[in-house]
Amino acid sequence: MSHERNPGTALNLGWVEDIHINKSAVERRSATIGTRRTVKKEWQLAWLLKAMTLIDLTTLAGDDTPGNVKRLCAKARRPIREDILEALGVTSRHITTGAVCVYHDLVKTAVHELEGTKVPVAAVSTGFPAGLVPLDTRLEEIRRSVADGAKEIDIVIHRAHVLTNDWQSLYDEVRAMREACGEAHMKAILATGELGTLRNVAKASWVAMMAGSDFIKTSTGKESVNATLPFTLVMVRAIREYASRTGFKVGYKPAGGIRTAKQALEYMFLMKDELGREWLEPDLFRFGASALVADIERQLEFHVTGRYAAFHRHPMA
Repeated sequence: MSHERNPGTALNLGWVEDIHINKSAVERRSATIGTRRTVKKEWQLAWLLKAMTLIDLTTLAGDDTPGNVKRLCAKARRPIREDILEALGVTSRHITTGAVCVYHDLVKTAVHELEGTKVPVAAVSTGFPAGLVPLDTRLEEIRRSVADGAKEIDIVIHRAHVLTNDWQSLYDEVRAMREACGEAHMKAILATGELGTLRNVAKASWVAMMAGSDFIKTSTGKESVNATLPFTLVMVRAIREYASRTGFKVGYKPAGGIRTAKQALEYMFLMKDELGREWLEPDLFRFGASALVADIERQLEFHVTGRYAAFHRHPMA
C-alpha cells in the first residue's frame, strides 16, 4: 500500500449539507469521457493489461460451490492464457487480478486456493445485498470473514439512512463496521442506483469516508441500476475533495454492468483525469466484475492474432 490508510474523521454535517450537484454538468462531462481520450495499438495493450490487475474477480450467485470458486481462483492467479502472454512479451510480469470476491461461506476455500499468491480474498458482508439485518449480526459476519482469512470486506450500507437524511446513524453504523474489520480493508457499497439523486450519492460518499472507509463502491451488482459514469464522476470528485481537506486517500470501486474492455478503459480514463495516475493501482481502484476478464483477454488475443475469438473461448474460469 503506497499511502496511509484513511482513519476517518468526526462526522462533519456542515460538509454534508454543503454539497450541491449540477446534474446537467455531470451528465455532459460523463458523456464525453469516451470521446475525449483514446489509446491505440501498444498503448491500448498496456492499459488493458493494467485493467486486468484492477479486477476483483467476483462470483456472488446463489448456486456458488467450492468447485466454481476453485476455478475462479485459478483464473485470478492466471487470468490471461500463457500463449497470449508469451506473444505479448509480458510473461515475467506475473499478472493476476486484484482480488477474488466471494460470499462469507466460501472465504476459506478461496484463501486456501490463493495461498502463496499476493491475490487477496474479499468477502461481501453485512447482510449483502440488502443489508437489512440487525447490526450485531452484520458485525459478527465481518469478524467471521476476517477470522477466515479475508483481507478485504465489502459492506453494504443501510439505504434508508440516506433516504431519510439520517447521517448520524449512517456514520455510526459504518464506523462500527470499520472497527469490526480490524486490519482488513473495508469497501463501503452505497447501492447508488437506490439512493434517488446524485446529491444523495455524494452525501453518502462523504459520510462513508468520514466513517473510515478505505474504498467507496457503487453497487452490489444486484440493483436495477449499478455502476454508471455519472455516479462515478460524483464519487471520485468527493474522493478528491476529501483528500484535499483531510490528506487521506480513499479508493474507488465501480461494480455491476462493466462487461467490456471499452467500458473499463472509459472508467480508467476518468480516474486518471480526475484523480491522477496513483488511482490506477489496485490499492486505490478496483472493478467489481467477472465477464470483464474474458473480454479483456479476448481483446488481447485480437492484438496477437488479428482475429476476434468467440467469447466462450475466454471463459471466466
